Amino acid sequence: SSLRTGPLSGTYRRLEMQLGGSLYSCVNVHTQEDLVCKVVGREANSLLTAHYRLDCHPHVNSLHEVLLGDKLMYLVFPPSHGDLHSHVRHRKRLREPEARRLFRQMAETVRACHEQGIVLRDLKLRKFVFADPHRSELKLETLEDAVLLKDPEDDILQDKRGCPAYVSPEILRSHARYSGRAADMWSLGVILYTMLVGRYPFNDSEHASLFAKISRGHFVMPECLSSRAKCLIRSLLRRDPCERLTADDVLLHPWLTREERYSPPAHHQDQLVPDCVPL
Repeated sequence: SSLRTGPLSGTYRRLEMQLGGSLYSCVNVHTQEDLVCKVVGREANSLLTAHYRLDCHPHVNSLHEVLLGDKLMYLVFPPSHGDLHSHVRHRKRLREPEARRLFRQMAETVRACHEQGIVLRDLKLRKFVFADPHRSELKLETLEDAVLLKDPEDDILQDKRGCPAYVSPEILRSHARYSGRAADMWSLGVILYTMLVGRYPFNDSEHASLFAKISRGHFVMPECLSSRAKCLIRSLLRRDPCERLTADDVLLHPWLTREERYSPPAHHQDQLVPDCVPL
């Protein structure tokens, strides 16, 4: 990626905001290449640093170019082929072979972030987009909302950020200090459950009721899932953050390392994943 000083309008024409996201569609006025653009303040240096640390990772969206304006910074990325949230909504739920292939890519991405001292905080289905029209390769769209740890060994955070359906129980406690990495792993568990079941493990139209359900940590595990999938979900959605798997642990789990032939019962009803509004 290149770094240039100057306004966006000199090279790109900004179009409409992408549906359900925080990126603008844009087009290079010289090459007519379609791209997407994230507009942030000039002070967002940690976001830029995080992207540069992961710039070569196959499942993190690479920066095409960075433009520095007087007060704003424009991060230009390659376009995508839709996001994972919309894909799951359209398909109702994913079969285990497809979910396994996609979830492995997400777990590898989270592991790379954690190794680089980056906590994602707002980890959810919509953050992952497809890099190819066949929808087989995922990329983390941006590192917006991620935090760059000053000390990679100390991931204790205090601020509360995230989509309500994905937040972990410890974040909901008042004045709580929590492990950022462990909170990411809870969100990864919510993602896996939602991909396989077609609904969130904790769901309620009222935030207070939703947060009460999350705090209790009780959710329904459908019989349609394989035993290994159930095991992995339970190992991620543990109320005690110390008991949750790490990203390294997830990638060694039998559900990901051993292919399993499993046919779900025919009576399982399709669900619909609702939209998720931020906290």
